[in-house]
Amino acid sequence: MLFKSIVLAAFSLAAPIAAQLATGYQLGPLTTSDAKWAVKVCDVTKYGAVADGVTDLGPPLLAAFNACKTGGVINIPLGTFAMATWVTLDDGVAFAINLEGTIIRTGTAGGHMIIIENSSDFELYSSRSSGAIQGYGYQFHSQGIYGPRLIRLISVEYFSIHDIALVDSPAFHLILADCTGGEVYNLIIRGGNEGGLDGIDVWGFNIYIHDVEVTNKDECVTNPSNHMLIENIYCNWSGGSAIGSLGTDTDISKITYNNIYTWSSNQMFMLKSNGGNGTVSDCVFSNFIGHSNAYSLYIDAYWTSETLQAGDGVLYTDLTFSNWKGTCANGVTRGPIMAICPTGQPCDGITISDFAMWTDSGSSEYYKCENAWGNGACLKGGSAHTAYAITTSTVTAAPSGYSAATMPSDLASGLGITVSIAIPTVPTTFFPGATPATARAYP
Repeated sequence: MLFKSIVLAAFSLAAPIAAQLATGYQLGPLTTSDAKWAVKVCDVTKYGAVADGVTDLGPPLLAAFNACKTGGVINIPLGTFAMATWVTLDDGVAFAINLEGTIIRTGTAGGHMIIIENSSDFELYSSRSSGAIQGYGYQFHSQGIYGPRLIRLISVEYFSIHDIALVDSPAFHLILADCTGGEVYNLIIRGGNEGGLDGIDVWGFNIYIHDVEVTNKDECVTNPSNHMLIENIYCNWSGGSAIGSLGTDTDISKITYNNIYTWSSNQMFMLKSNGGNGTVSDCVFSNFIGHSNAYSLYIDAYWTSETLQAGDGVLYTDLTFSNWKGTCANGVTRGPIMAICPTGQPCDGITISDFAMWTDSGSSEYYKCENAWGNGACLKGGSAHTAYAITTSTVTAAPSGYSAATMPSDLASGLGITVSIAIPTVPTTFFPGATPATARAYP
Protein backbone atom coordinates (compact mmCIF):
# COMPACT_ATOMS: atom_id res chain seq x y z
CA MET A 1 0.00 0.00 0.00
CA LEU A 2 1.28 3.46 -0.92
CA PHE A 3 0.90 6.16 1.71
CA LYS A 4 1.16 9.83 0.77
CA SER A 5 1.93 12.75 3.07
CA ILE A 6 0.29 12.51 6.47
CA VAL A 7 -1.61 15.29 8.20
CA LEU A 8 -2.74 14.77 11.77
CA ALA A 9 -6.47 14.82 12.43
CA ALA A 10 -8.05 17.08 15.04
CA PHE A 11 -10.05 14.94 17.44
CA SER A 12 -12.22 16.24 20.26
CA LEU A 13 -11.53 13.85 23.12
CA ALA A 14 -11.30 14.00 26.90
CA ALA A 15 -7.80 15.46 26.69
CA PRO A 16 -5.71 17.09 23.95
CA ILE A 17 -4.24 14.44 21.70
CA ALA A 18 -0.85 15.16 20.11
CA ALA A 19 -0.36 11.87 18.28
CA GLN A 20 -3.43 10.82 16.37
CA LEU A 21 -4.99 9.24 13.34
CA ALA A 22 -4.09 10.53 9.92
CA THR A 23 -6.39 12.55 7.73
CA GLY A 24 -6.79 11.95 4.02
CA TYR A 25 -7.32 8.22 4.51
CA GLN A 26 -10.51 6.19 4.87
CA LEU A 27 -11.24 4.77 8.31
CA GLY A 28 -13.54 1.75 8.33
CA PRO A 29 -15.44 0.10 5.47
CA LEU A 30 -16.04 1.98 2.24
CA THR A 31 -19.51 0.44 1.84
CA THR A 32 -22.26 0.42 4.46
CA SER A 33 -23.56 -2.86 5.80
CA ASP A 34 -27.03 -2.02 4.45
CA ALA A 35 -25.61 -1.61 0.95
CA LYS A 36 -23.85 -4.98 1.24
CA TRP A 37 -27.07 -6.69 2.36
CA ALA A 38 -28.75 -5.25 -0.73
CA VAL A 39 -26.14 -6.74 -3.07
CA LYS A 40 -26.26 -10.39 -1.98
CA VAL A 41 -26.75 -12.57 1.10
CA CYS A 42 -24.82 -15.82 1.38
CA ASP A 43 -26.29 -17.62 4.38
CA VAL A 44 -24.00 -20.43 5.54
CA THR A 45 -26.99 -22.74 6.07
CA LYS A 46 -27.53 -22.66 2.29
CA TYR A 47 -24.06 -24.13 1.86
CA GLY A 48 -24.33 -27.01 4.32
CA ALA A 49 -23.93 -25.40 7.75
CA VAL A 50 -26.20 -26.73 10.50
CA ALA A 51 -26.69 -25.06 13.88
CA ASP A 52 -26.42 -28.34 15.76
CA GLY A 53 -23.08 -27.80 17.51
CA VAL A 54 -21.62 -30.76 15.61
CA THR A 55 -21.59 -30.20 11.85
CA ASP A 56 -18.37 -28.55 10.65
CA LEU A 57 -18.87 -24.89 9.73
CA GLY A 58 -15.48 -24.59 7.98
CA PRO A 59 -16.38 -25.76 4.42
CA PRO A 60 -19.79 -23.99 4.33
CA LEU A 61 -18.19 -20.76 5.56
CA LEU A 62 -15.56 -20.93 2.83
CA ALA A 63 -18.22 -21.71 0.21
CA ALA A 64 -20.37 -18.78 1.37
CA PHE A 65 -17.34 -16.49 1.19
CA ASN A 66 -16.53 -17.62 -2.36
CA ALA A 67 -20.09 -16.76 -3.35
CA CYS A 68 -20.01 -13.32 -1.71
CA LYS A 69 -16.33 -12.35 -1.90
CA THR A 70 -16.97 -9.65 -4.52
CA GLY A 71 -19.80 -8.03 -2.59
CA GLY A 72 -22.47 -9.04 -0.11
CA VAL A 73 -22.98 -10.46 3.36
CA ILE A 74 -21.96 -13.87 4.65
CA ASN A 75 -24.65 -14.54 7.24
CA ILE A 76 -24.16 -16.87 10.20
CA PRO A 77 -27.61 -16.96 11.81
CA LEU A 78 -28.62 -17.63 15.41
CA GLY A 79 -27.62 -20.99 16.78
CA THR A 80 -24.47 -22.90 17.67
CA PHE A 81 -22.11 -23.80 14.83
CA ALA A 82 -19.19 -26.15 15.38
CA MET A 83 -15.91 -25.41 13.58
CA ALA A 84 -13.55 -28.32 13.02
CA THR A 85 -11.50 -27.04 10.05
CA TRP A 86 -9.98 -23.60 9.71
CA VAL A 87 -10.56 -21.24 6.79
CA THR A 88 -8.59 -18.55 4.97
CA LEU A 89 -10.78 -15.97 3.26
CA ASP A 90 -8.50 -14.39 0.67
CA ASP A 91 -8.88 -11.49 -1.75
CA GLY A 92 -12.36 -10.31 -0.84
CA VAL A 93 -13.80 -6.88 -1.51
CA ALA A 94 -16.90 -5.06 -0.24
CA PHE A 95 -18.08 -7.99 1.88
CA ALA A 96 -19.16 -8.55 5.46
CA ILE A 97 -19.60 -11.39 7.91
CA ASN A 98 -22.66 -11.03 10.11
CA LEU A 99 -22.26 -13.35 13.09
CA GLU A 100 -25.59 -13.62 14.90
CA GLY A 101 -24.96 -17.03 16.43
CA THR A 102 -22.03 -18.70 18.20
CA ILE A 103 -19.07 -20.48 16.61
CA ILE A 104 -17.56 -23.11 18.90
CA ARG A 105 -14.16 -24.64 18.27
CA THR A 106 -14.19 -28.41 17.85
CA GLY A 107 -11.03 -28.84 15.74
CA THR A 108 -7.61 -29.24 17.32
CA ALA A 109 -5.22 -27.96 14.66
CA GLY A 110 -2.87 -25.06 15.33
CA GLY A 111 -2.80 -21.83 13.35
CA HIS A 112 -5.88 -19.60 13.17
CA MET A 113 -9.53 -20.56 13.04
CA ILE A 114 -10.39 -17.69 10.69
CA ILE A 115 -7.96 -15.69 8.56
CA ILE A 116 -9.06 -12.77 6.41
CA GLU A 117 -6.27 -11.56 4.14
CA ASN A 118 -5.51 -9.33 1.16
CA SER A 119 -8.99 -7.83 1.37
CA SER A 120 -10.64 -4.42 1.32
CA ASP A 121 -13.90 -2.89 2.52
CA PHE A 122 -14.59 -5.62 5.09
CA GLU A 123 -16.82 -5.79 8.15
CA LEU A 124 -17.08 -8.49 10.83
CA TYR A 125 -19.92 -7.78 13.23
CA SER A 126 -23.10 -8.97 14.87
CA SER A 127 -26.25 -7.10 13.89
CA ARG A 128 -27.79 -8.41 17.14
CA SER A 129 -24.70 -7.71 19.28
CA SER A 130 -24.98 -11.40 20.17
CA GLY A 131 -22.34 -13.09 18.02
CA ALA A 132 -19.47 -14.93 19.66
CA ILE A 133 -16.57 -17.26 18.98
CA GLN A 134 -16.02 -19.74 21.80
CA GLY A 135 -12.53 -21.21 21.63
CA TYR A 136 -12.78 -23.62 24.59
CA GLY A 137 -9.12 -22.91 25.29
CA TYR A 138 -9.35 -24.57 28.70
CA GLN A 139 -9.29 -27.94 26.92
CA PHE A 140 -5.70 -27.12 25.89
CA HIS A 141 -4.61 -25.08 28.88
CA SER A 142 -5.64 -27.72 31.41
CA GLN A 143 -3.04 -29.93 29.70
CA GLY A 144 -0.38 -27.23 29.77
CA ILE A 145 -0.47 -26.56 26.02
CA TYR A 146 -1.76 -23.92 23.59
CA GLY A 147 -3.92 -24.28 20.51
CA PRO A 148 -5.11 -22.11 17.61
CA ARG A 149 -5.71 -18.38 17.61
CA LEU A 150 -9.25 -17.20 16.88
CA ILE A 151 -9.05 -14.46 14.21
CA ARG A 152 -6.21 -12.96 12.16
CA LEU A 153 -6.48 -10.17 9.61
CA ILE A 154 -3.50 -9.87 7.24
CA SER A 155 -3.07 -6.93 4.86
CA VAL A 156 -6.71 -5.87 5.16
CA GLU A 157 -7.65 -2.24 4.50
CA TYR A 158 -10.78 -0.22 5.32
CA PHE A 159 -12.41 -2.59 7.77
CA SER A 160 -14.29 -2.79 11.04
CA ILE A 161 -14.82 -5.44 13.71
CA HIS A 162 -17.52 -4.78 16.27
CA ASP A 163 -20.31 -6.01 18.53
CA ILE A 164 -19.00 -9.53 19.06
CA ALA A 165 -17.47 -11.55 21.91
CA LEU A 166 -14.23 -13.52 21.60
CA VAL A 167 -14.04 -16.09 24.37
CA ASP A 168 -11.43 -18.48 25.78
CA SER A 169 -9.02 -18.61 22.88
CA PRO A 170 -6.46 -21.42 22.98
CA ALA A 171 -3.91 -18.67 22.16
CA PHE A 172 -4.21 -15.03 20.99
CA HIS A 173 -7.74 -13.75 20.41
CA LEU A 174 -7.47 -11.09 17.67
CA ILE A 175 -4.47 -10.20 15.51
CA LEU A 176 -4.37 -7.32 13.03
CA ALA A 177 -1.20 -7.71 10.95
CA ASP A 178 -0.11 -5.02 8.48
CA CYS A 179 -3.62 -3.62 8.30
CA THR A 180 -4.73 -0.12 7.32
CA GLY A 181 -7.70 2.15 7.95
CA GLY A 182 -9.49 -0.09 10.43
CA GLU A 183 -11.78 0.32 13.41
CA VAL A 184 -12.39 -2.14 16.26
CA TYR A 185 -15.06 -1.31 18.84
CA ASN A 186 -17.84 -2.60 21.09
CA LEU A 187 -15.91 -5.80 21.65
CA ILE A 188 -15.47 -8.01 24.70
CA ILE A 189 -12.69 -10.56 25.07
CA ARG A 190 -12.71 -13.13 27.85
CA GLY A 191 -9.59 -15.28 28.18
CA GLY A 192 -8.06 -17.49 30.82
CA ASN A 193 -5.76 -16.30 33.59
CA GLU A 194 -2.57 -17.37 31.82
CA GLY A 195 0.15 -15.76 29.72
CA GLY A 196 0.15 -16.17 25.95
CA LEU A 197 -3.55 -15.32 25.55
CA ASP A 198 -3.22 -11.77 24.18
CA GLY A 199 -6.41 -9.79 23.66
CA ILE A 200 -5.63 -7.60 20.62
CA ASP A 201 -2.25 -7.54 18.87
CA VAL A 202 -2.12 -4.83 16.22
CA TRP A 203 0.39 -3.39 13.81
CA GLY A 204 -0.11 -1.32 10.70
CA PHE A 205 -1.27 2.21 9.89
CA ASN A 206 -4.20 4.43 10.88
CA ILE A 207 -6.28 2.17 13.11
CA TYR A 208 -8.81 3.23 15.75
CA ILE A 209 -9.46 0.76 18.59
CA HIS A 210 -12.00 1.90 21.17
CA ASP A 211 -14.61 0.68 23.63
CA VAL A 212 -13.12 -2.74 24.23
CA GLU A 213 -13.03 -4.89 27.38
CA VAL A 214 -10.34 -7.54 27.81
CA THR A 215 -9.85 -10.23 30.46
CA ASN A 216 -6.77 -12.46 30.21
CA LYS A 217 -3.33 -12.62 31.80
CA ASP A 218 -1.30 -11.19 28.97
CA GLU A 219 -1.44 -8.08 26.84
CA CYS A 220 -4.77 -6.25 26.66
CA VAL A 221 -4.11 -4.09 23.55
CA THR A 222 -0.50 -4.21 22.40
CA ASN A 223 2.12 -3.28 19.80
CA PRO A 224 0.55 -0.49 17.73
CA SER A 225 3.00 0.86 15.17
CA ASN A 226 1.98 4.00 13.28
CA HIS A 227 -0.81 6.56 13.61
CA MET A 228 -3.15 4.72 15.96
CA LEU A 229 -5.69 5.88 18.50
CA ILE A 230 -6.58 3.46 21.29
CA GLU A 231 -9.12 4.69 23.82
CA ASN A 232 -11.85 3.67 26.24
CA ILE A 233 -10.12 0.37 26.97
CA TYR A 234 -11.12 -1.72 29.99
CA CYS A 235 -8.40 -4.15 31.07
CA ASN A 236 -10.40 -6.19 33.57
CA TRP A 237 -8.05 -8.60 35.38
CA SER A 238 -5.65 -8.68 32.47
CA GLY A 239 -2.00 -8.39 31.59
CA GLY A 240 -2.58 -4.72 30.77
CA SER A 241 -1.51 -2.67 27.76
CA ALA A 242 1.99 -2.56 26.31
CA ILE A 243 4.34 -1.78 23.47
CA GLY A 244 6.89 -4.57 23.16
CA SER A 245 8.83 -6.69 23.44
CA LEU A 246 10.80 -4.65 20.89
CA GLY A 247 13.83 -5.78 18.88
CA THR A 248 15.81 -4.48 15.93
CA ASP A 249 14.60 -1.84 13.45
CA THR A 250 11.86 -0.60 15.75
CA ASP A 251 9.79 2.15 14.14
CA ILE A 252 6.78 3.13 16.26
CA SER A 253 5.35 6.63 16.25
CA LYS A 254 2.25 8.78 16.67
CA ILE A 255 0.38 6.45 18.97
CA THR A 256 -2.20 7.62 21.50
CA TYR A 257 -3.63 5.63 24.38
CA ASN A 258 -6.43 7.63 26.01
CA ASN A 259 -8.97 6.69 28.71
CA ILE A 260 -7.42 3.39 29.78
CA TYR A 261 -8.90 1.66 32.85
CA THR A 262 -6.85 -1.18 34.31
CA TRP A 263 -8.04 -3.38 37.18
CA SER A 264 -5.95 -6.03 39.02
CA SER A 265 -3.64 -6.50 36.07
CA ASN A 266 0.07 -6.95 35.50
CA GLN A 267 0.57 -3.35 34.36
CA MET A 268 -1.22 -0.17 33.39
CA PHE A 269 1.26 0.40 30.60
CA MET A 270 4.65 -1.08 29.83
CA LEU A 271 7.22 -0.30 27.14
CA LYS A 272 9.73 -3.12 27.06
CA SER A 273 12.85 -4.07 25.14
CA ASN A 274 16.22 -5.72 25.67
CA GLY A 275 18.85 -4.32 23.33
CA GLY A 276 17.63 -3.77 19.79
CA ASN A 277 17.55 -0.46 17.93
CA GLY A 278 15.22 2.06 16.32
CA THR A 279 12.76 4.40 17.99
CA VAL A 280 9.47 4.76 19.81
CA SER A 281 8.55 8.42 19.39
CA ASP A 282 5.81 11.05 19.58
CA CYS A 283 3.34 9.03 21.65
CA VAL A 284 0.76 10.10 24.22
CA PHE A 285 -0.57 8.12 27.20
CA SER A 286 -3.34 10.15 28.80
CA ASN A 287 -6.17 9.68 31.28
CA PHE A 288 -5.21 6.36 32.86
CA ILE A 289 -7.03 4.93 35.87
CA GLY A 290 -5.51 1.94 37.64
CA HIS A 291 -6.41 -0.14 40.67
CA SER A 292 -4.24 -2.80 42.33
CA ASN A 293 -1.92 -3.43 39.39
CA ALA A 294 1.56 -4.89 39.84
CA TYR A 295 3.23 -2.32 37.56
CA SER A 296 1.89 1.10 36.68
CA LEU A 297 4.01 3.28 34.36
CA TYR A 298 6.94 1.13 33.38
CA ILE A 299 9.67 1.62 30.77
CA ASP A 300 12.13 -1.27 30.85
CA ALA A 301 14.96 -1.40 28.32
CA TYR A 302 16.39 -4.49 30.04
CA TRP A 303 13.32 -6.70 29.95
CA THR A 304 14.87 -10.05 30.82
CA SER A 305 11.91 -12.08 29.57
CA GLU A 306 13.08 -11.12 26.06
CA THR A 307 16.28 -12.52 24.57
CA LEU A 308 18.95 -9.84 24.27
CA GLN A 309 18.75 -8.27 20.80
CA ALA A 310 21.61 -6.79 18.75
CA GLY A 311 21.99 -3.03 19.08
CA ASP A 312 22.57 -0.24 21.60
CA GLY A 313 18.93 -0.20 22.64
CA VAL A 314 15.64 1.23 21.45
CA LEU A 315 15.41 5.02 21.76
CA TYR A 316 12.30 6.16 23.64
CA THR A 317 11.75 9.82 22.80
CA ASP A 318 9.04 12.47 23.00
CA LEU A 319 6.62 10.44 25.11
CA THR A 320 3.95 12.16 27.22
CA PHE A 321 2.24 10.58 30.23
CA SER A 322 -0.51 12.73 31.75
CA ASN A 323 -3.38 12.39 34.22
CA TRP A 324 -2.70 8.99 35.78
CA LYS A 325 -4.63 8.17 38.95
CA GLY A 326 -5.38 5.24 41.25
CA THR A 327 -3.32 2.69 43.12
CA CYS A 328 -0.59 0.14 42.57
CA ALA A 329 -0.55 -3.17 44.44
CA ASN A 330 2.67 -2.55 46.37
CA GLY A 331 4.67 0.62 45.86
CA VAL A 332 7.75 -0.76 47.61
CA THR A 333 7.93 -4.01 45.68
CA ARG A 334 7.22 -2.29 42.37
CA GLY A 335 7.09 1.49 42.36
CA PRO A 336 4.39 3.17 40.26
CA ILE A 337 6.96 4.97 38.08
CA MET A 338 9.96 3.13 36.69
CA ALA A 339 11.82 4.49 33.67
CA ILE A 340 14.82 2.27 32.97
CA CYS A 341 16.33 3.32 29.64
CA PRO A 342 19.29 1.91 27.67
CA THR A 343 22.77 2.99 28.70
CA GLY A 344 23.73 3.20 25.03
CA GLN A 345 20.59 5.09 24.05
CA PRO A 346 19.22 7.20 26.94
CA CYS A 347 15.57 8.25 26.73
CA ASP A 348 14.86 11.92 26.09
CA GLY A 349 11.83 14.16 25.89
CA ILE A 350 9.86 12.12 28.43
CA THR A 351 7.14 14.10 30.22
CA ILE A 352 5.22 12.85 33.27
CA SER A 353 2.57 15.23 34.62
CA ASP A 354 -0.52 15.11 36.81
CA PHE A 355 0.55 11.71 38.14
CA ALA A 356 -1.17 10.76 41.41
CA MET A 357 -0.92 7.10 42.36
CA TRP A 358 -0.66 5.53 45.78
CA THR A 359 0.00 2.05 47.11
CA ASP A 360 -2.56 -0.51 48.29
CA SER A 361 -0.01 -2.10 50.60
CA GLY A 362 2.25 -0.24 53.01
CA SER A 363 2.79 3.47 53.61
CA SER A 364 5.38 4.43 51.01
CA GLU A 365 6.33 3.96 47.38
CA TYR A 366 9.23 4.89 45.12
CA TYR A 367 9.99 6.23 41.66
CA LYS A 368 13.02 4.83 39.85
CA CYS A 369 14.81 6.27 36.81
CA GLU A 370 17.96 5.33 34.90
CA ASN A 371 19.30 7.04 31.76
CA ALA A 372 15.93 8.84 31.45
CA TRP A 373 15.71 12.55 30.58
CA GLY A 374 12.70 14.85 30.60
CA ASN A 375 10.31 16.45 33.06
CA GLY A 376 8.55 15.03 36.11
CA ALA A 377 9.02 12.33 38.75
CA CYS A 378 12.63 11.14 38.91
CA LEU A 379 13.52 12.14 35.34
CA LYS A 380 16.62 14.28 34.87
CA GLY A 381 16.22 17.67 33.19
CA GLY A 382 18.62 19.35 30.83
CA SER A 383 20.01 18.70 27.38
CA ALA A 384 22.90 16.34 28.13
CA HIS A 385 20.95 13.11 27.52
CA THR A 386 23.86 11.01 28.75
CA ALA A 387 23.78 7.78 30.70
CA TYR A 388 23.48 7.88 34.48
CA ALA A 389 23.05 5.38 37.30
CA ILE A 390 19.71 4.51 38.87
CA THR A 391 18.16 7.28 40.95
CA THR A 392 15.32 6.59 43.34
CA SER A 393 12.95 8.97 45.06
CA THR A 394 10.71 7.82 47.90
CA VAL A 395 7.16 9.03 48.41
CA THR A 396 5.88 8.73 51.98
CA ALA A 397 2.43 10.31 51.72
CA ALA A 398 -0.48 9.66 49.39
CA PRO A 399 -0.46 12.24 46.58
CA SER A 400 -3.40 14.58 46.34
CA GLY A 401 -6.13 13.44 43.97
CA TYR A 402 -5.07 9.80 43.65
CA SER A 403 -8.55 8.44 44.40
CA ALA A 404 -10.27 7.28 41.20
CA ALA A 405 -13.55 5.75 40.09
CA THR A 406 -14.07 2.01 39.67
CA MET A 407 -16.14 0.07 37.15
CA PRO A 408 -19.23 -1.95 38.13
CA SER A 409 -18.01 -5.07 36.28
CA ASP A 410 -14.58 -5.34 37.96
CA LEU A 411 -13.85 -9.05 38.39
CA ALA A 412 -13.06 -10.52 41.78
CA SER A 413 -10.49 -12.89 40.26
CA GLY A 414 -9.03 -14.06 36.98
CA LEU A 415 -10.86 -16.62 34.88
CA GLY A 416 -9.76 -20.22 35.20
CA ILE A 417 -7.82 -22.31 32.70
CA THR A 418 -9.39 -25.68 33.55
CA VAL A 419 -13.09 -24.89 33.10
CA SER A 420 -15.14 -23.31 30.32
CA ILE A 421 -15.51 -19.52 30.30
CA ALA A 422 -19.06 -18.25 29.83
CA ILE A 423 -19.90 -16.07 26.85
CA PRO A 424 -20.54 -12.50 28.11
CA THR A 425 -22.77 -9.75 26.77
CA VAL A 426 -21.14 -6.90 24.87
CA PRO A 427 -20.92 -4.06 27.45
CA THR A 428 -22.25 -0.54 27.11
CA THR A 429 -19.48 1.12 29.16
CA PHE A 430 -15.69 0.76 29.03
CA PHE A 431 -14.27 3.69 31.02
CA PRO A 432 -15.70 5.57 34.00
CA GLY A 433 -17.95 8.38 32.84
CA ALA A 434 -17.21 7.90 29.13
CA THR A 435 -19.93 7.18 26.59
CA PRO A 436 -18.90 4.75 23.84
CA ALA A 437 -18.12 6.52 20.58
CA THR A 438 -20.50 4.22 18.70
CA ALA A 439 -23.69 2.70 20.10
CA ARG A 440 -24.09 -1.07 20.10
CA ALA A 441 -25.49 -2.46 16.86
CA TYR A 442 -28.46 -3.87 18.79
CA PRO A 443 -29.42 -1.91 21.94
